[in-house]
Amino acid sequence: MSAIVLLAFTLCTPNLAFAKYASLVIDAKTGEVLHETNADTRNYPASLTKMMTLYMVFEALEDGHLRMDDRIMMTRHAANQPPSKLGIQVGQSISVETAIRALAIKSANDVASAVSEHLAGTERQFALLMTTKARALGMSNTTFRNASGLPHRGQMSTARDMSKLARALLMHFPHRYHYFSEPDFEYAGTTHKSHNKLLTNYEGTDGIKTGYIRASGFNLVASVKRDNQRLIGVVFGAKNSQIRNHHMVKLLDEGWAKIDPNATTVAQDIPKPTPSAKAKTTGTSAHVAFAPGQPAKSKSKSGPSKTTWGVQIGAYKSYDPAYEIAMRAINLAPSYLGDGDITVAPLEKKNGHVLYRGRVMNISKSQAYKACKYLKKMKIGCMPLSTSEPLEVASLN
Repeated sequence: MSAIVLLAFTLCTPNLAFAKYASLVIDAKTGEVLHETNADTRNYPASLTKMMTLYMVFEALEDGHLRMDDRIMMTRHAANQPPSKLGIQVGQSISVETAIRALAIKSANDVASAVSEHLAGTERQFALLMTTKARALGMSNTTFRNASGLPHRGQMSTARDMSKLARALLMHFPHRYHYFSEPDFEYAGTTHKSHNKLLTNYEGTDGIKTGYIRASGFNLVASVKRDNQRLIGVVFGAKNSQIRNHHMVKLLDEGWAKIDPNATTVAQDIPKPTPSAKAKTTGTSAHVAFAPGQPAKSKSKSGPSKTTWGVQIGAYKSYDPAYEIAMRAINLAPSYLGDGDITVAPLEKKNGHVLYRGRVMNISKSQAYKACKYLKKMKIGCMPLSTSEPLEVASLN
């Protein structure tokens, strides 16, 4: 995406932080890349950070610098971290094993900070050690500034680097990886459940971590094992957790199909994405409802010609910004546009120049008019339209 397009988005919606969409699927055994989009784009990892915090804990256990029955003291600095947290009082302590479960399952920020201070004296020093370890693991585009993933402009990673970290956890600590598989744990009479719904809703999923801050969108690293094969999937920048989960399932299904053409979809009761609070109609398609990313140019015919309704959001001198404004429109009005298909319609002008028109098609007339009414309130130009021309559906993949 060009800097000009990013600037235009920022000026149009000054209070909206756009996460950068990225995704990757690899064969965990061979490292073969089965799918990638923006895999080396630096993003905020959010609580995916705790994968590295746990790597450091596991390594300290292996080296003998830490024992499972050691106690982690809650300091004032750690206790003051914002939620999600376990809520331990200053001066109280928990065992290392409880801390591991609090990080892997509850994603507790106070525990992450307390662990960092226990191992390195200060969280800042621990973050430096995390970054050094990241480099040793080949995570060349990752920098850590804290142990939790709470917002920090210098804390960045990529989909590719997070897949390397997930793979390292599997390979280096197979006897401790089970903590990422646990759906819940109990502490002080309260049961804390994992945020990773694929553990129970997608066959073979046995980890690994979710993450969210406003600047990152909804992130997920998932590991799925079937028979003697394993895939690792990474998604950055989803609009909400339901869309993230649906999109991850789609990418993993495609990954299995590449490994085994006879593979079938085996998602079990993954909740469908729900419309926003302002929604009056249903439907959100997971394959497009992400913050802007770099699309590929591959297209497929949508079928025979028929009259169909849609909206046109803008016309640009190149393909990418036309695609991106259509994607942004879906993000802003998912209840009206979420069931539609993004199309980029070229128009050759008399001077030989081509304009690329961003559209969302295959919706109802009512949805088209309501979407434009809403988008105009958001300062986005929009025009309802109907056409009987054959549509070419733009794809993320």
